[in-house]
Amino acid sequence: MSFIQAAGIMGAVYLLLAGQPAWAGQGTIYYYQDESGTHHFTDLPTSQKYRPFAFFGRTQEKTPGQLEQSIVTYSRRYQVDPDLIRAMIQVESNFDARAVSLAGAQGLMQIMPETQKDLGLKDPFDADSNVEAGVRYYRWLLNRFQDTELALAAYNAGPSRVEKYGGIPPFEETVNYVDRVLDIYNNSKQVR
Repeated sequence: MSFIQAAGIMGAVYLLLAGQPAWAGQGTIYYYQDESGTHHFTDLPTSQKYRPFAFFGRTQEKTPGQLEQSIVTYSRRYQVDPDLIRAMIQVESNFDARAVSLAGAQGLMQIMPETQKDLGLKDPFDADSNVEAGVRYYRWLLNRFQDTELALAAYNAGPSRVEKYGGIPPFEETVNYVDRVLDIYNNSKQVR
């Protein structure tokens, strides 16, 4: 199948799904192309082969004040510094509730689909739900590792990798992630 044919098929699928009324479904469509060239589409990916294809439906938009209230509420609930959560959100999604990473992480706090299931997160694009799940997950990691830097590294690379390496994994992305979050966090403390 040529690239043009594949693009045409994917475009047709997107238009078909995007034209559905809101009650017909909301969320993200995932796809992968198998060895034979067949394209597979689903709204519930069953393996890491799937990549985000399209988002459709409505998300609950938050004003800056509403988002701030979510950050403060869940930071207090889970006893995490709200400035650290703001720094994480800035690095993860730059405050874009519809953000989807190349790896498939979704929403403000860029939560992976498998972690969403573990956390019971139904709509990763709902800002309030995403912040609650992300802060709760970070608190769990902080309890597990008893160290801010290790918890941040685990949030980015996964807790098993932090355990495997006995510290921050030697991945450029993870090292940069921890540094960026802490730089933003420390700068926010100096401003106050």
